[in-house]
Amino acid sequence: MSVEILEVKSINTYYGNIHAVKNVSFSVNRGEIVTILGSNGAGKTTTLHTISGLLKPTTGQILYSGKNIDQLPAHKITALGLAQSPEGRQIFANLTIKENLDMGAYLRSDKAGIKTDFDFVYALFPKLLDRKNQLAQTLSGGEQQMLAIARAYMSKPNLLLLDEPSLGIAPILVSTIFRAITEINKLGMTILLVEQNANLALKISHRAYVLTNGEVTLSGEARDLLNNPEIKKAYLGH
Repeated sequence: MSVEILEVKSINTYYGNIHAVKNVSFSVNRGEIVTILGSNGAGKTTTLHTISGLLKPTTGQILYSGKNIDQLPAHKITALGLAQSPEGRQIFANLTIKENLDMGAYLRSDKAGIKTDFDFVYALFPKLLDRKNQLAQTLSGGEQQMLAIARAYMSKPNLLLLDEPSLGIAPILVSTIFRAITEINKLGMTILLVEQNANLALKISHRAYVLTNGEVTLSGEARDLLNNPEIKKAYLGH
């Protein structure tokens, strides 16, 4: 039986006067990778920011492990076990790679677990290990994305939000990042992925939702959406 870790119920969120998210509802079950697809301006990032507390919905509810979190400040949501790797990476440029990862584990006190997780992210992204004492700003875009995901992982969340991990990254590194997302999920971590690369996202996801102009217009099993004519036409180029 599926156990919901996240339930979003009819949320409406505004950016100033813009009604960016309109009555959006969806759920994420423990252990799943769920993808939110949509073109630029569809409301994907606004949806993630509303879940993580960076924005507040004007109406609707967000339940995380059965607890209402839609009016909590972002730092309290993080402390409950929800972490976000943001669009544009937003790493700490003037800190080393190791220091960035330390910041990810800031709220943790389980030293043995932190060491295990350092070993895991370095095995996942060997380039980070090779350069752990370099400043983060010296990394390429793809390497910075690896660091952003690894930093979010180091907080050991129950739910990991990933916002556009393939954006602006060389194709060879995109495949590395998507392999890593799959490996993280295999360890039991639940992932909510926002992604424009529909083909890659649907191949690694269990289920997906499509946002159009701030509304959910399509949802289903990822493998079914991969073969959906509307999805093929809009996102897969055929």
